[in-house]
Amino acid sequence: MGSLLTLTVVGWVLAVNLAAAAFMTGLIWFVQVVHYPLLASVPNEISAGTSLQHQRLTGRVVGPVMAVEFATALHLVLSPPRGLGPWWPSAAFAFLAIALATTVFYSVPLHARMANGQDLVASKRLINSNWIRTAAWSSRTIVVVIMAARAR
Repeated sequence: MGSLLTLTVVGWVLAVNLAAAAFMTGLIWFVQVVHYPLLASVPNEISAGTSLQHQRLTGRVVGPVMAVEFATALHLVLSPPRGLGPWWPSAAFAFLAIALATTVFYSVPLHARMANGQDLVASKRLINSNWIRTAAWSSRTIVVVIMAARAR
């Protein structure tokens, strides 16, 4: 990828994209292994408030990173780094699309359901469906690391 001082615009975009993907991958693994199982064990009398607070606070952390990741991933699809064919950025973008679609169509509605009180079925579905996001972001990060290694 070159030294930091000689990176092209596309090189910087790739570096920022890799940082965002790696951040989201680490975060989603934490959520999958630690946070969602803990949410499932919150007592009923405080579960609605806990779920609402989770949504509000998580949005502050992931919203900006997801926006940067999406914008830089799209830029890489439209202007792939030298040394890469269009397949690599498209594959990375496809994994991001899977993660974001799962978030919008599964995770967000399940969190909304949990905001009404403890719902063990919703909690289990949230944990199970989150494996899709975990696999998608993990795969995406691997692809972006390969892109960074191969880019000129």
